[in-house]
Amino acid sequence: MIDSSGKTPNPGFVTQTEYFNGEWNQKFRSGLELFARLRKPIVLLGRHRQIWSHWNIGLAGTFRALAGLVMIKKSDQLKRGIFESERRFRLLAGGAIDYAICTLGPDGRVIHWNKGAERITGYPAKAILGQHFSVFYPEEDRASGLPAEALQMARKEKHAVAEGWCVRQDGSLFYASVVIDPIYEKRKLVGYAMVTRDITERLQARADLEASESQFRLLVSNVTDYALYMLTPAGIVANWNAGGQRIKGYSPGEIIGQSFARFYTPADQAAGKPARALKIAEETGHYEEDGWRVRKDGSFFWASVVIDPIRDSDGNLVGFAKITRDISERREAQQKLDQVQRQLAEAQKMDALGQLTGGVAHDFNNLLMIISGNLHRIRREVTSERGRLALSAIETASERAASLTSQLLTFARRQSVNPQTIDVADRISAVREVLSSALGGAIEFNMELDPDLWPVFVDPTEFETALINLVVNARDAMASGGTLTVTARNVPETTEVAVSVADTGEGIPQDVLSKVFDPFFTTKPVGKGTGLGLSQVHGFAHQADGRVEITSTLSKGTQVSIYLPRGTAAATGTTAGNSVHGSATVLLIEDNPAVADASTGLLEQLGYTVRWASNAEAALSEIDANGIDVVFSDIVMPGRMDGLKLARAIRDRKPDLPILLTTGYSESARDVRSDFPVLRKPYHIHDLSRELSKLTGQRSGNASGAIDPPADAPRKARARS
Repeated sequence: MIDSSGKTPNPGFVTQTEYFNGEWNQKFRSGLELFARLRKPIVLLGRHRQIWSHWNIGLAGTFRALAGLVMIKKSDQLKRGIFESERRFRLLAGGAIDYAICTLGPDGRVIHWNKGAERITGYPAKAILGQHFSVFYPEEDRASGLPAEALQMARKEKHAVAEGWCVRQDGSLFYASVVIDPIYEKRKLVGYAMVTRDITERLQARADLEASESQFRLLVSNVTDYALYMLTPAGIVANWNAGGQRIKGYSPGEIIGQSFARFYTPADQAAGKPARALKIAEETGHYEEDGWRVRKDGSFFWASVVIDPIRDSDGNLVGFAKITRDISERREAQQKLDQVQRQLAEAQKMDALGQLTGGVAHDFNNLLMIISGNLHRIRREVTSERGRLALSAIETASERAASLTSQLLTFARRQSVNPQTIDVADRISAVREVLSSALGGAIEFNMELDPDLWPVFVDPTEFETALINLVVNARDAMASGGTLTVTARNVPETTEVAVSVADTGEGIPQDVLSKVFDPFFTTKPVGKGTGLGLSQVHGFAHQADGRVEITSTLSKGTQVSIYLPRGTAAATGTTAGNSVHGSATVLLIEDNPAVADASTGLLEQLGYTVRWASNAEAALSEIDANGIDVVFSDIVMPGRMDGLKLARAIRDRKPDLPILLTTGYSESARDVRSDFPVLRKPYHIHDLSRELSKLTGQRSGNASGAIDPPADAPRKARARS
């Protein structure tokens, strides 16, 4: 293709003017159409080659024009994109209201301002544009040159961040976070971009949090009843409070950085208990236990321990919170409470057993009274040797049964007693020979009696029986021999006298120790013991308002201690009654006819004249009729008036009339004390003779020639292991 001038068009870059020329547009379109219509290769010969050459040159120029057109379009699109991006940024910055976004000139004057800046500072754009940004600083900060320092830091560090107080247009202050960045163009500073945010509320929240944390730290550091501290994941103490120092004895400098395992006992450390506690806390989220812990000085205390894991926001373990409290006092109180509860249960059990044994013993004593009372009648009529041997066997069995019944009543604390103020040392010394003979030669016997022992107010016979029972039990615990020690001492703390019997025998297992005072409980072979010895001791001590304690160690021995209250009553001597000369008349008051018949036989053998009344009303009628020298009454009687009330009524009417009471069991006998003498059922003729002689002032006659037994006979008869 050749232009109108006959010259080939410039094959170079097509200018924008040429592009818009209609001629070139037409050439470009014609060339494309011609090229598109070609279906076969074109063979050019001669003159046609020259024509194709010219056309080809023109086509190349057309393609170059097309390339230039594409580049121009791309340049325009880039410019329009930059302009659109800038427009959107201006809209974003201008519309943001939570941030004050502004541009400063190189000298620090405000040249651009957004709505957030207006809302936060109160300055409208017209009022602030052209002003120096130092107007936002308090007077003291401007005086110190802080605004200039901020710009200098931004230039030097390429970035400046600060928090501080700023001033609004109305003069009020707000706490702000300020960021200043320098703006450079071709390495030349053209201004600063400053972003300001009002963080007053965040500052207040932070201040509140710091105050709360400070109060919490103050609270934790001053708590003295709890050891509150943190552990690292490895169990190292990270901090320490005053409670930890008070409870465990370590100062912060001594314990921080040390393993918390040192608080455990050596046995727990060897068993891996500290590590196991942390593992359980980590896996389950909580660990709690009570156990022994060790203080700095090596002493032990009973602690309540709680361990909780501490994790960060991602759930990673960062440590443990540990709380320890010394609950030694609470544990001791709980142990005392448990002991009191056990004692209460034991007392209830003993009371129930006492109700049972007391009721049985009461009826049994009346039966024994009939047997023993009639034995004396039969003995006078039996002359054969075989008959006398049979009577002797019956009498021995009766005495044995009476002894067992007496011990049952003593255990039940329903035994009628004759308490007196006694000298403990004298009573123990009086039975020394009996005790020594019971021990044998294989046992060493020691007595340790403190001087100036206080007197006690007890039944002397029951006291001696209890002492003998303790010695016999101690002897049986030392089959291969040993040492037995009887001690007596004053206990000023409780105003008591303690009488103890200690042995070096085999000891008593703990599971058996709680049962030794139960009636009929024994560890001895069959036929070697009744199981009533210690139950009698228990009953005697409690009936005397005292107590009994037992301690035992296997292979080392046992000690039983009776604690008796200090006596305050005057010593009781033999009461001299009115002298009754000649044959005295005894008023026998007994509701059981069989017992009354047996008692009448004993009294008649002693030479007394007997008048019998079956109840209190009949007895008072006999008293009013006169002729009565001595009153002998059972305590337990039917009706509204028992024997004790009757005795008091008789004393009101006739103060000089001697009165002797008897019983096998009675709650009312506890109130007798030393008002009236009490003779226990079943009694023997010599017991009855002795008591009546004290009251009448004369020795009773004995038609059968009976002789009083030795003074220690009843004591030996009642002492049972």
